[in-house]
Amino acid sequence: MSLFRLDASIFPATSASRALGDLVEAEWTSAHPNSGVLRRDIATEPVAIELWPNAVAGSFAPESARTPEQAAAIAASSTLADELIDAEALLFNVPLYNYGVSQHFKTWFDLAYQDPRIGVAGTALEGKPATLITTLGGNYSPGTPKEGWDHSTPWIVRVLQDVWGLDLDIVQRSFTFVGVVPALDAFTDMAAEIKEESEAAARTSGRKLAESAAKAPAAS
Repeated sequence: MSLFRLDASIFPATSASRALGDLVEAEWTSAHPNSGVLRRDIATEPVAIELWPNAVAGSFAPESARTPEQAAAIAASSTLADELIDAEALLFNVPLYNYGVSQHFKTWFDLAYQDPRIGVAGTALEGKPATLITTLGGNYSPGTPKEGWDHSTPWIVRVLQDVWGLDLDIVQRSFTFVGVVPALDAFTDMAAEIKEESEAAARTSGRKLAESAAKAPAAS
């Protein structure tokens, strides 16, 4: 039994997404104390951007004709896919940056997706339980001035849930910049309530993740 955990925050010490991920992981560890947690921190150890184009180019060449760079890139893609396939449950902690998807997460996904087992025709992750933690500095909810400016969460949900077929649970925390950006001080009480709700949701999601993984049939 193992949990795969991915972190994408560029500020590990003060990361809201990591803090919520810690709550999910704590529930997992409580339910499965003897299980392993495989961690991949794509912000402190980012996936090299040249790997994906080399993996794509190498996929069109016979194995014997691949360059060393192409062979290494394909091997790296396989490693990323192995980490997802081998785990019983998945946890993704991904902040919103500049209204879009974290460059680290997009680079990681592109390379992992190149592996045929979880690529265009791959279904190796179908039905696997997963939690997505997403944190937003502002608030982009319906009715807010910047409604619809979160161009990260919908894309991540699309690729994790609809492309990879994960049984995805989503926990989101808005207004993480309250207390950091003075212009948002008027929302202090609202931000505190959102934080409390997101922490409760993270704990619930962690328990759900642990229960779903325990009920899943063992991999053949």
